[in-house]
Amino acid sequence: MQIVRYRDPHEGRTAVGLRVADQLLAVAEPATMSELLALGTESLRRVIEAARAEGRPAPPGSSLLAPVDGSTEVWACGVTYEISRAARVEESEHSADVYVRVYSADRPELFFKSTAWRVVGDGGTIAVRADSTMDVPEPELAVVVDPTGDIIGYTICDDVSSRSIEGENPLYLPQAKIYLGGCALGPGIVPAWEVPNPYALAIELRIERDGETAWSGETNTALLHRRVDELVSYLMRADIFPGGAVLSTGTCLVPPAPFSLQHGDVVSISIEGLGTLTTPVVRGLDALLAAAQLERANPGGGATGAQTTGG
Repeated sequence: MQIVRYRDPHEGRTAVGLRVADQLLAVAEPATMSELLALGTESLRRVIEAARAEGRPAPPGSSLLAPVDGSTEVWACGVTYEISRAARVEESEHSADVYVRVYSADRPELFFKSTAWRVVGDGGTIAVRADSTMDVPEPELAVVVDPTGDIIGYTICDDVSSRSIEGENPLYLPQAKIYLGGCALGPGIVPAWEVPNPYALAIELRIERDGETAWSGETNTALLHRRVDELVSYLMRADIFPGGAVLSTGTCLVPPAPFSLQHGDVVSISIEGLGTLTTPVVRGLDALLAAAQLERANPGGGATGAQTTGG
């Protein structure tokens, strides 16, 4: 079961729903994902189980959206896997020791990734920066928390990154990580009570180019260097999240240099029990805005009809 957002094709409104097998069910209230997360774990579970028992179908032709909205923020962690540390060392021109030290430090690396409206859903379009020369997807297990930091569920995150920009200087991290088209989530949120062990999930990344596999890799969350609850605790130490938050826990699948995403590539990230997040790639802001306009005009045309922004 996945908690999802969808757009009603008849009324044009967005709503919260459940995807159970091949069926999309409506959740009567609340109307937004951020309001649902704000309920807290116990109340959210009651709402979800009631909607599942009722089994009211969503309107025919509804299209899935990114599973975040409103005030929900997306944050991310870095250098939480050994291979991620090695990749950062590889790309860094003058500051490799920074990544070596943070891997074993008491305090993890956390950074702001995206507001909800910037997030791409399954079937939507991600982008690489036009001023970057080496760009990669970063497939990650993401944890979804309520305002108190309780873990609500899990989803898939693509922390799209410019290796060339971050490699020039660690202080360029925001430009390498935070831009329109740089974050994808989905296809939905699997409740925490349906994920018995988040430290034993297989992860697969596949990048297709011209109908061929340009790069692929597999790994497992068993290699995660830090515990999920530890990462969440640092997120909650000095901030509040009225609409809950999504925290992406870091990657351990990094295509080696000089591999770089290209315009027209298709990225697919699968995590065991969470589904598959598939997104086509464009280069540059103008191409992304053109793709967004096309997807809004034809919301049922992609894998799920997801919009380029959270909507």
